[in-house]
Amino acid sequence: MSLPLTYTIDMLNQMSKVEFTESIGSIFEHTPEIAFEAWRSRPFTDVQSLHQVMAAIVLKMSDPEQIKLICAHPDLGSKFKMAEASVQEQSTIGLDRLSAIEYDRFQYLNQAYKDKFAFPFIIAVRNHTKESILAAFEQRLQNNLEVEKKQAIAEIIEIARLRLILAVPN
Repeated sequence: MSLPLTYTIDMLNQMSKVEFTESIGSIFEHTPEIAFEAWRSRPFTDVQSLHQVMAAIVLKMSDPEQIKLICAHPDLGSKFKMAEASVQEQSTIGLDRLSAIEYDRFQYLNQAYKDKFAFPFIIAVRNHTKESILAAFEQRLQNNLEVEKKQAIAEIIEIARLRLILAVPN
């Protein structure tokens, strides 16, 4: 998806499966299969109904498919290449402008989290500040794997909702 290009629900409802997938396929990080499958549920009445269909697809994925979706997300505060939507989201709260101390803290927490859960820490950045993300890292490192996997999927679904609102404004 080429953010910030926007669409209407009517436009999306009229698209072929390929056009639909190309237009909103990156709503879920590097996982266009979700949009590809959601296309079958057209016509959508609004962005919320589209999001509900996409969220249901994610929730019905197998455990390995969900882990793959989680692992498609970048580390927070990373300097590595990531999807344009992630770059924009992280820059809204300054994760692209961390001090050396902040950068080291994020890298330490990212690694500690991956060491414990074997997937990256996921949080809907647009709903947070740097400080609240750091607090969430500390709190969520106390979770067990099953709780944290469910939390990561819930955060991914929220990220998709926020991305859809930008891509398909009412």
